[in-house]
Amino acid sequence: MPHLILDYSANLEEVIDMSALCEALRKSMTQMPVFPAAGVRVRAIPALHYSIADGNPAHGYIDISLRLRAGRAQSDKEAATEALFAVARDFIAPVMAKQPIALSFETRDIDPALSPITGTIRDHLKDMT
Repeated sequence: MPHLILDYSANLEEVIDMSALCEALRKSMTQMPVFPAAGVRVRAIPALHYSIADGNPAHGYIDISLRLRAGRAQSDKEAATEALFAVARDFIAPVMAKQPIALSFETRDIDPALSPITGTIRDHLKDMT
């Protein structure tokens, strides 16, 4: 159940292809053995109302949150965090060079006792686990 959630200021939609960023992150995640591909979820949610730093409307942000079911080794979580942050950073680097953007990333564990899940996606996949 690796969920990657991008919370971002809506002003970035004009300059960053959020769908393509989600796809780049999904591809990266599915290539990491620590994440079962069938469980990967990547989504981006724009914040329509926000205020950043000194209030300059040109400022933007992307806050990425990786939620994982508990049980992965700390070293695996650290490596995944570093790799995924690099994908996002490299993807938005051309825009960051032109305008002020804050990029942040946080990885956190989900307690499986407090997070029931069910689904049929795996039933419909042939080549993924």
